[in-house]
Parts: sequence; structure tokens; C-alpha cells
Amino acid sequence: MTNKRKFLSLLLVLILCLSAFTGCSQPTEEPAQEPAEEPSDQTPAEEPDSNEPVAEEDKFGGVLNIALASAPKNLDPIKYTGVYEGQVIRSVADTLVAYKQDLSGIAPNLATEWSASEDGLVYTFKLRDDVYFQKGEYQDGKHFTAADVKYALERSANESAMNRLGMLDHVEIINDYEVELYLNEPSSAFLTVLTDAGNVIVPQEEVEGWGDSFGSHLVGTGPFALKEFKMDQEVILEKNENYWAADPYLDGLVYKIITDSNQMTNALRTGEIDVATDLTGESVQIVRDDADLVIQELPGLHVAYMYMNLMHGPTADIKVREAIIRAVDIDEMVKGIYQFDEAQRAYLPLPPGSWGYDASLESIVPSYNPELAKQLLEEAGYPDGFSLEIYVSNKPARVKMCTILQAYLKQNLNIDLEIKTAEWGTFSEIASSGQADMYGMSWTWYPDPFFFLNKMFHSSEIGALGNGQGFNNPEVDRLLDEALKVTDTEERAALYKEALKLITENYSRINYSNEKVIYGFNPAVQDFMMRADNQIVVCSPEINVWMK
Repeated sequence: MTNKRKFLSLLLVLILCLSAFTGCSQPTEEPAQEPAEEPSDQTPAEEPDSNEPVAEEDKFGGVLNIALASAPKNLDPIKYTGVYEGQVIRSVADTLVAYKQDLSGIAPNLATEWSASEDGLVYTFKLRDDVYFQKGEYQDGKHFTAADVKYALERSANESAMNRLGMLDHVEIINDYEVELYLNEPSSAFLTVLTDAGNVIVPQEEVEGWGDSFGSHLVGTGPFALKEFKMDQEVILEKNENYWAADPYLDGLVYKIITDSNQMTNALRTGEIDVATDLTGESVQIVRDDADLVIQELPGLHVAYMYMNLMHGPTADIKVREAIIRAVDIDEMVKGIYQFDEAQRAYLPLPPGSWGYDASLESIVPSYNPELAKQLLEEAGYPDGFSLEIYVSNKPARVKMCTILQAYLKQNLNIDLEIKTAEWGTFSEIASSGQADMYGMSWTWYPDPFFFLNKMFHSSEIGALGNGQGFNNPEVDRLLDEALKVTDTEERAALYKEALKLITENYSRINYSNEKVIYGFNPAVQDFMMRADNQIVVCSPEINVWMK
């Protein structure tokens, strides 16, 4: 048997073994080919029988139990780094503006209207006058005013771990219900940035009263108030009777932490939870086949990838990076990781559902060519290979990816890849530090390319989670900066596509999959609307989930 056939046989055995293993411990982490299926086409998890209308008063009551695949570590908006924290934060606190449920545009939220100056440097917001904070330890449900906007947004601009509001210079109060936000420079993505969970409005009294513990005692103006935060177990929320946008139907909301996908599916089937999020692997098929459950699937605004260190070690050499990419059959790897149609092959660091995507650039991604890979590695001065470490969060899907990658690199380049796993909080710190040889993760956000390209490839983000690899290209910076100065979407898209080409030609990472958003539901859950950005909204001006 030839070496190649031996390798392929070994790889198949590895995949099958991993599949057997992960059938007992399924994952997911964290956040469309052709125009993706529009989120606006999605229907609620389960609609009531049209012949049996439900009276408004009969929709009230019940607690919704939602499973998260990883544990939130800190609910302080300036400290959160992953989707898990964001899901909870959005249930407790509000932003000035919000994305519509179908992601088609920006809608009023705590702000009722806004306008921008001609030079794009000053945004004026008029605020709601009927909003109150939830009661906390250091204030008794005070009235929301412009002073709270100034405090919360300037705090985010100055202290955010993810630089979530870096373009904001300062906020000026016009009166109690009107503010002016001054930018350092024009930013066409500014309104979208304001929708981020890191930019929710929080009261100064609670933040300063709790100090470093505020992340366990979040207070906001949202539909649910934080009752108890049990680290690594669950987050218990209770109905905010004074919520400005609606009277929430639910009495409460509980986010349960279930990292094992198989256990999550079992919990859904037994009724322990009502919503299973981020389903993957065999769990997807189990829910699909269960007539007593409901499943929803839609293409996500998502990219899974492996970064390579551009500052230190062998991967600082572009030839080494190209060799690594060419040594991996990405199509086969994706088939091995996602055996239940949970994802499609990715090519670029931007999801196809984004309006900045350019399918013509897919052809410049290096194709699988082991012989050329060996030649490139030899030219780079590593004919006998070397050793690398790759860091991933402790999710079986990511570990499976690393194991397949490990086999390819050893077989084709004699590179010894050591897999290092960690829970999300530890992993995000390592990935941000720039010390990892490689790290694997995924990114999901809004359709605006800013949230992918600027956050992962602008040099100003070096040291943050998005650009822990140290990508630094002055021409890419210029194009990304220019894209924020123009307001026309077509002009912005053209600039982002230029930047995307330079980024792709740098061979800085392997983009391997665009995962779907897949949730399982108890049929009792009514009017739950999934989103391509994988954000959970239970009650808002548009949505009010209830239990049958």
C-alpha cells in the first residue's frame, strides 16, 4: 500500500474514531452560499394552530430554559469576549439602537431618532423618556437619562477589552433626553457598532458600587433582571415588570450551561431545557428525527478558521503559511468534521452572507498540493519540518479539526502539531496574547464587513481577540479606514473587496467552514425567531416569546 493510501486510510479511521467519541460528547463553539436564505423568511419555532387563537392573557407565565454550549465568564459589557456572555447581556440590558430581527437595518431602541452632521463626526440622539433601570444594590430603579448614556458609552470607548467603541471620542449632554456623540473620525459602521452588547447602557451607581464584581451583578433596562449568576452552571433571570418596550410574557429566563452536545440533546428530549443552541454532530440528526421536537436551521454569518502567528516562529514566513495551507485537503477535512450537514466549506475570512463578500477571490486560496507544500517548506529552510502548538477551546468539533490537521501536517510536511485545549475564558486570553503558534476558533457577527475585516485584520486590533495573530498591512489599514469614511454601500463594498484580496493573498489563516445556526426546540416554545448572527432575542419591541 502506498504512503498516500496509508495516510488516507489512517485519516478515515481517525475521523470515524472521533465521530464515535464525540457521539458521547458533542460540542459547539461560541458568532451562506449564494445569497443566503434570508433570516426574514424564518418562522417562529412553533406557531399556534390558526384555528385556535390564543388569548393575550393566556400567553403569560412560564420560565424558558435555554442551553448554552459554553459558560459566560463575565457579564460586564466592557469585559465580555464571546457570544455566550453577549446572549445574557442582551437579555438584561439595552443599546441605543438595535438591528431589526431580519438584520435588514437599524431600528430605534433606547433612542427614538438620530441624525448625523455633514462631516459624519457628530451624531445626535433623542432618547426615550419612559425607561427605568432594574432595581439593584446601589440604586432603586432610577430613571434612564442622557447622563447614563454618557457614562456607559465613554466607559466602553476607554475600557472595552475588544475595542468595541474605539471611534467614539466623547459624549455631550444636551438635556436629559438628548445627547451628542462625537467621533474621532467618520465611521459608516458607527450605528451598527452601537448595537453591540458591549455598548449596552448600564448605571454608574451599580458599576462603581460593585467594582470588579459588576460582571456578576449586571443591571440594565432590558426585559429580564439578573437574579443569580452561578458560574459554570446557569444564569437565572427574572421578568422586569417595568420593561419599557413590552410586558414580557415569560416569568423568567434561565441560561443553563451544557457543554456536551449529547447531554444538551438529552436535556431537550427530557424537558430539562426548552431550547438547545448551537447543535452539531450526531445531535443534529437526533433532533431532526424526533417527532416530538422542532429544529430550525439557517446559514449563519459565521467563519471557522485557524490563525497562524505572523509575528513569531516559522509561520512568520509567508512560504511556510502557504505550505501549511496546501498541505491540508480542506474539503475532506470539512466532510470529516461536519458529517450531518452542519456547515459548508469556507474560503474567505468573510461569510458569504455579508454584502462585502467577493466569490471571485475564492480561486486565489491555495489548493491542496502536498508536493508543492513540501517544496515551499524546503525553500523556507525547513526541509525536515518543525514543531508547532495549536490552541483551541475545549469543544469536540474544534478538537476534531485539530486532529485531522495534525495528521495532514505530519504526513505531508513532517510538522509535529501539539493540540492545546482550554475553556473559553482561558483560550480567549491566550489567543489575544500573540504567543500561540496557531489558534483555531470561529467568528460570527453582523453582515457589515467592518465586524469581520476591521476587527480581525486592522493593526489597531493587534492584542485583541480578533487580531491576536498580529496581522499588520498598511495598505489593508488604509482601505479599511477609507471604507469607514464613505456612506455609500457599494463604495464601501468595493473598498472591502480590495482589502479582502490583499488579506487572502497574505495566507495568514485557513478559513475552513461557514457553520449553520442550528437550534432544537420544545414545541411549547412560541414565536422564537432565529437570527443569522446567532443572537438570542426573547423579548424586544419586535419579539415576545411565550410558552404554550
